Order: sequence, then structure tokens, then C-alpha cells
Amino acid sequence: MSVIELLKNSNKTAFSFEILPPLKGNSFAKVCNTIDKLREFAPKYINITTHHSEAVYRETADGLLKKMYVRKHPGTVAIAAAIRNRYGIAAVPHIICKGFSKEETEYALIDLQFLGVTDLLLLRGDASKLEKDRFAPGQSHEHTTGLIAQVNQYNQGIDLEGNNFEKPAVPFSYGVACYPEKHEEAPNMDSDIAFLKKKVEMGAEYAVTQMFFDNRKYFDFVERCRREGIHIPVIPGIKPIVLLDQLTVLPRIFRTDIPDALEAELRKCKTNEEARQVGLEWCIMQCRELIQSGVPSIHFYTLLATDSVRQIAKEIY
Repeated sequence: MSVIELLKNSNKTAFSFEILPPLKGNSFAKVCNTIDKLREFAPKYINITTHHSEAVYRETADGLLKKMYVRKHPGTVAIAAAIRNRYGIAAVPHIICKGFSKEETEYALIDLQFLGVTDLLLLRGDASKLEKDRFAPGQSHEHTTGLIAQVNQYNQGIDLEGNNFEKPAVPFSYGVACYPEKHEEAPNMDSDIAFLKKKVEMGAEYAVTQMFFDNRKYFDFVERCRREGIHIPVIPGIKPIVLLDQLTVLPRIFRTDIPDALEAELRKCKTNEEARQVGLEWCIMQCRELIQSGVPSIHFYTLLATDSVRQIAKEIY
């Protein structure tokens, strides 16, 4: 079943989480370690992030610097297939615009189809470390809507050149991202929601939020989406704070606000362990309120936080 079917057939708030592929050179065992800690809570699906290559300069034998492109976290497609085959859990690889050409995307879709992985999360991706001239104009998608159009075309059995091929027996289904506190590049919330509505009209079946720490912002966002005719499931993305410096790092990187009450408690902390405990308690409170409100699923961001997510899941599932 697809993610949307799994959610519709769940009789309670579903559990899911996101993982990163291991750093280049590390084994699949690191991924398994995370899954093994969380599988007892019956995750409906597992997301796998995708990362584009980054430019680095390395010294050659003659002392010159050579520009190279390195992908620090490769293997998203293979890991999705490995999770599906090893655990029997739906795997949802991220497919992103930034850092990938349209041709690379098509090859990824072909590989995923052969592997039987047909759920995707379509995203623009982080452009902060991407060179603007990496691709010639038109070689890659600028926005998620372009990526959606390519996947829709593939589902119809049409390749990038417009040639017909055998339509996939099971078409790709997909979700997208959304932002309760507005995407950092959106001029205002009206514009942000208009883009989300366009993605839904094009075929997005659900949306997963950026992390947030104030449930009121999530509830207000969902209510506003409903008023605008967006009726797909809006899945809250949750991340427990585990380090003291995340008080400033998370707002800077993800443009999310830390509520006054949470900030006050974190500023009392002297150690990371104290901060982790505060983050744990806050997250449990968030999740209980979300479940009480009837959210279809809670999606956890596990980076550096697997043990905290496990403790939270024990409390709420």
C-alpha cells in the first residue's frame, strides 16, 4: 500500500520517522541500528533524505587545487530498497530538485521502479551549499512543481524527450513539504499556501511539515489550509531538542521559532543531558496534544535524536 493508503487504513495516529543515509564509507548497519531501536512502534513508513554533491577543493600531486564534487551521504535509492526488503516497511526516498539534473531524476525513477519503491517525497532541497552555475539553464528543476510534473509525466509513460514507454504497473505516489511558519523564501503565508495548493492540484497526496515547536502554529496552519481548499493530510514533523546549542542552531537553519516557555527552560540547562531532558518532556507534551487533536500521523526527525524519539514513542504509542 502507498503511504496515503497506510494512513487511511490506520485506526490511530501513525508513527513514522526520517533517517539520513550514512556518511560515504560507512555501512548500512548504522541505518539498521536506528530502525532496530524504533521498529517496535510499528512505523508506517520511513523517509530517507537525499543530499546533492558539494564542491570541494583538493590538492593534487603538483600542488594545485582541483575542484571536485563530493556527495557526503550517497545511497538513498539503494537504502530505500534495502529497508523495504529487509524490514517490510514502506520506504520513502526524498527526490529533490536542487543539485540533480532532470536526467538524473529520470534514472532515479527508473531504478526505483525496478526495485519496487513507489512512494516518494518531492522537495526542492537545500540550495545553501549548491553552486548556482552547476547546471545549465533548464537542465534541472527550479521548484517542486517542475519535479511533480516530471513524475506525473513518467507515470503516464512519457520520458524526458517525449518518447512513450510502458507505463509503470504501479505509478509513483508522492507527498510534499509544507511550512507552518512559512518557507524562508516565501514573501508571505498567502503565497506559501498558494504554492502548496498548486502542488496538491498537481497530485500531491499528503504534506509533511517542517519541524515546529509550537502546536498552535500547526493548528492555525492546518485550519488556514482547509479554508483554502487543501484537504490532504498535513502530517506534523517533530524533532526533540537534544543539545544546548540547538536553541540557536535550529531557528537559524530551519527558520523555526522556539516558544518562550521552551526557551526559558533550555536557558536554565547547564549540560546537553539537561537540555535533552527538557526537549524530551516538551516533545512528549507536543505529541500528546497532537494525538488528542486527531492528527493522522506524527513524523519524527531522528538526526542525533534516535534515543529521544524512542523514549517519546514509548510514552505516546
